[in-house]
Amino acid sequence: MQNFDDILKGGDLRSIGQSNNVVSLIHNQESFDKLFQQLFHNDRKVVMRTADAIEKMTLNNRDYLKRHKKDILKLCDTAKNIELKWHLALLISRVSLTKKEVGKVWQILTGWALDRNESKIVRVNSIQGLFNLLAQHPELKQDFDLTIAETRRENIPSINARIKKLKNAAPANIAASQVGYCKQK
Repeated sequence: MQNFDDILKGGDLRSIGQSNNVVSLIHNQESFDKLFQQLFHNDRKVVMRTADAIEKMTLNNRDYLKRHKKDILKLCDTAKNIELKWHLALLISRVSLTKKEVGKVWQILTGWALDRNESKIVRVNSIQGLFNLLAQHPELKQDFDLTIAETRRENIPSINARIKKLKNAAPANIAASQVGYCKQK
Protein backbone atom coordinates (compact mmCIF):
# COMPACT_ATOMS: atom_id res chain seq x y z
CA MET A 1 0.00 0.00 0.00
CA GLN A 2 1.30 3.42 -0.99
CA ASN A 3 2.43 6.04 1.57
CA PHE A 4 0.62 9.03 0.10
CA ASP A 5 1.96 11.70 2.44
CA ASP A 6 5.50 11.02 1.20
CA ILE A 7 4.33 11.64 -2.37
CA LEU A 8 2.21 14.70 -1.58
CA LYS A 9 4.45 16.66 0.79
CA GLY A 10 7.02 19.31 -0.05
CA GLY A 11 7.05 22.37 -2.25
CA ASP A 12 4.61 25.18 -1.65
CA LEU A 13 0.87 25.80 -1.76
CA ARG A 14 1.01 27.11 -5.31
CA SER A 15 1.86 23.65 -6.62
CA ILE A 16 -0.28 20.53 -6.91
CA GLY A 17 2.94 18.55 -6.61
CA GLN A 18 2.45 14.88 -7.45
CA SER A 19 -1.35 14.82 -7.01
CA ASN A 20 -1.85 13.72 -10.62
CA ASN A 21 0.46 10.76 -10.00
CA VAL A 22 -1.52 9.85 -6.91
CA VAL A 23 -4.69 9.65 -9.00
CA SER A 24 -3.06 6.94 -11.10
CA LEU A 25 -2.28 4.94 -7.94
CA ILE A 26 -5.92 4.61 -6.87
CA HIS A 27 -7.44 1.39 -8.17
CA ASN A 28 -9.96 0.39 -5.50
CA GLN A 29 -11.93 1.59 -2.49
CA GLU A 30 -9.19 0.52 -0.09
CA SER A 31 -6.52 2.70 -1.72
CA PHE A 32 -9.00 5.57 -2.05
CA ASP A 33 -9.86 5.30 1.66
CA LYS A 34 -6.19 5.48 2.55
CA LEU A 35 -5.80 8.58 0.38
CA PHE A 36 -8.93 10.14 1.88
CA GLN A 37 -7.39 10.00 5.35
CA GLN A 38 -4.74 12.46 4.15
CA LEU A 39 -7.45 15.17 4.25
CA PHE A 40 -6.84 15.15 8.02
CA HIS A 41 -3.04 15.47 7.72
CA ASN A 42 -1.35 18.25 9.70
CA ASP A 43 0.51 19.53 6.61
CA ARG A 44 -1.66 21.98 4.67
CA LYS A 45 0.10 21.12 1.40
CA VAL A 46 -0.65 17.42 1.79
CA VAL A 47 -4.30 18.23 2.51
CA MET A 48 -4.58 20.49 -0.53
CA ARG A 49 -2.97 17.97 -2.87
CA THR A 50 -5.07 15.16 -1.43
CA ALA A 51 -8.23 17.18 -2.03
CA ASP A 52 -7.06 17.91 -5.58
CA ALA A 53 -6.48 14.22 -6.29
CA ILE A 54 -9.82 13.24 -4.74
CA GLU A 55 -11.65 15.87 -6.76
CA LYS A 56 -10.08 14.64 -10.00
CA MET A 57 -10.73 11.01 -9.13
CA THR A 58 -14.34 11.38 -8.16
CA LEU A 59 -15.33 13.33 -11.23
CA ASN A 60 -15.93 9.93 -12.85
CA ASN A 61 -15.83 7.67 -9.78
CA ARG A 62 -18.29 9.22 -7.34
CA ASP A 63 -18.96 5.93 -5.59
CA TYR A 64 -15.61 6.22 -3.83
CA LEU A 65 -17.07 9.10 -1.80
CA LYS A 66 -20.10 7.20 -0.45
CA ARG A 67 -18.53 6.01 2.77
CA HIS A 68 -16.95 9.43 3.40
CA LYS A 69 -20.07 11.60 3.33
CA LYS A 70 -20.03 12.33 7.07
CA ASP A 71 -16.38 13.34 6.94
CA ILE A 72 -16.98 15.62 3.95
CA LEU A 73 -19.93 17.27 5.72
CA LYS A 74 -17.81 17.75 8.83
CA LEU A 75 -14.94 19.21 6.81
CA CYS A 76 -17.36 21.65 5.16
CA ASP A 77 -18.33 22.81 8.65
CA THR A 78 -14.80 23.14 9.95
CA ALA A 79 -12.54 23.96 6.98
CA LYS A 80 -10.57 27.17 7.36
CA ASN A 81 -8.02 26.89 4.56
CA ILE A 82 -9.11 28.15 1.16
CA GLU A 83 -7.39 25.40 -0.79
CA LEU A 84 -9.48 22.78 1.03
CA LYS A 85 -12.72 24.78 0.78
CA TRP A 86 -12.49 25.18 -2.98
CA HIS A 87 -12.27 21.41 -3.41
CA LEU A 88 -14.96 20.67 -0.82
CA ALA A 89 -17.37 23.00 -2.64
CA LEU A 90 -17.26 20.60 -5.59
CA LEU A 91 -16.88 17.32 -3.70
CA ILE A 92 -19.96 17.82 -1.54
CA SER A 93 -22.14 18.11 -4.61
CA ARG A 94 -21.04 14.59 -5.64
CA VAL A 95 -22.47 12.71 -2.67
CA SER A 96 -26.00 11.54 -1.97
CA LEU A 97 -27.60 13.92 0.54
CA THR A 98 -30.76 13.79 2.60
CA LYS A 99 -33.15 16.73 2.40
CA LYS A 100 -31.79 18.06 5.70
CA GLU A 101 -28.18 17.69 4.49
CA VAL A 102 -29.03 19.50 1.25
CA GLY A 103 -30.29 22.43 3.32
CA LYS A 104 -27.13 22.50 5.41
CA VAL A 105 -24.82 22.20 2.39
CA TRP A 106 -26.81 24.83 0.48
CA GLN A 107 -26.38 27.23 3.39
CA ILE A 108 -22.63 26.59 3.62
CA LEU A 109 -22.01 26.98 -0.11
CA THR A 110 -24.20 30.08 -0.32
CA GLY A 111 -22.27 31.57 2.60
CA TRP A 112 -18.96 30.89 0.87
CA ALA A 113 -20.26 32.23 -2.45
CA LEU A 114 -21.47 35.49 -0.91
CA ASP A 115 -18.57 36.08 1.51
CA ARG A 116 -16.50 38.90 0.08
CA ASN A 117 -13.64 37.84 2.36
CA GLU A 118 -13.43 34.39 0.76
CA SER A 119 -10.98 33.76 -2.06
CA LYS A 120 -12.35 34.09 -5.57
CA ILE A 121 -11.78 30.42 -6.33
CA VAL A 122 -13.72 29.35 -3.21
CA ARG A 123 -16.55 31.63 -4.30
CA VAL A 124 -16.50 30.42 -7.91
CA ASN A 125 -16.42 26.74 -6.89
CA SER A 126 -19.19 27.34 -4.36
CA ILE A 127 -21.36 28.76 -7.12
CA GLN A 128 -20.50 25.69 -9.22
CA GLY A 129 -21.37 23.41 -6.30
CA LEU A 130 -24.72 25.15 -5.87
CA PHE A 131 -25.39 24.78 -9.58
CA ASN A 132 -24.56 21.06 -9.39
CA LEU A 133 -26.98 20.63 -6.48
CA LEU A 134 -29.64 22.57 -8.37
CA ALA A 135 -29.75 19.78 -10.96
CA GLN A 136 -31.32 17.48 -8.36
CA HIS A 137 -33.14 20.16 -6.40
CA PRO A 138 -34.83 22.52 -8.86
CA GLU A 139 -36.96 23.86 -6.01
CA LEU A 140 -33.85 25.83 -4.96
CA LYS A 141 -33.70 27.78 -8.23
CA GLN A 142 -35.03 30.99 -6.69
CA ASP A 143 -32.37 30.86 -3.95
CA PHE A 144 -29.73 30.15 -6.56
CA ASP A 145 -30.88 33.07 -8.70
CA LEU A 146 -30.73 35.42 -5.69
CA THR A 147 -27.17 34.30 -4.92
CA ILE A 148 -26.16 34.79 -8.55
CA ALA A 149 -27.74 38.24 -8.69
CA GLU A 150 -25.95 39.33 -5.54
CA THR A 151 -22.54 38.07 -6.62
CA ARG A 152 -22.95 39.46 -10.14
CA ARG A 153 -23.41 42.97 -8.70
CA GLU A 154 -19.86 42.84 -7.36
CA ASN A 155 -18.61 42.72 -10.95
CA ILE A 156 -15.71 40.34 -10.29
CA PRO A 157 -14.43 38.94 -13.61
CA SER A 158 -13.77 35.37 -12.43
CA ILE A 159 -17.15 35.08 -10.75
CA ASN A 160 -18.99 36.66 -13.67
CA ALA A 161 -17.21 34.33 -16.10
CA ARG A 162 -18.45 31.29 -14.16
CA ILE A 163 -21.96 32.72 -13.96
CA LYS A 164 -21.94 33.24 -17.73
CA LYS A 165 -20.73 29.67 -18.28
CA LEU A 166 -23.47 28.30 -16.01
CA LYS A 167 -26.11 30.43 -17.66
CA ASN A 168 -25.34 28.62 -20.92
CA ALA A 169 -25.62 25.21 -19.24
CA ALA A 170 -29.08 24.30 -18.02
CA PRO A 171 -29.04 22.28 -14.76
CA ALA A 172 -31.13 19.62 -16.50
CA ASN A 173 -28.11 18.92 -18.70
CA ILE A 174 -26.05 17.81 -15.72
CA ALA A 175 -25.87 14.05 -15.57
CA ALA A 176 -28.16 12.65 -12.89
CA SER A 177 -25.22 10.65 -11.58
CA GLN A 178 -23.38 13.81 -10.55
CA VAL A 179 -25.55 14.32 -7.51
CA GLY A 180 -27.56 11.75 -5.65
CA TYR A 181 -30.51 12.26 -3.37
CA CYS A 182 -32.11 10.05 -0.82
CA LYS A 183 -35.15 10.82 1.27
CA GLN A 184 -34.58 11.77 4.87
CA LYS A 185 -35.28 8.97 7.28
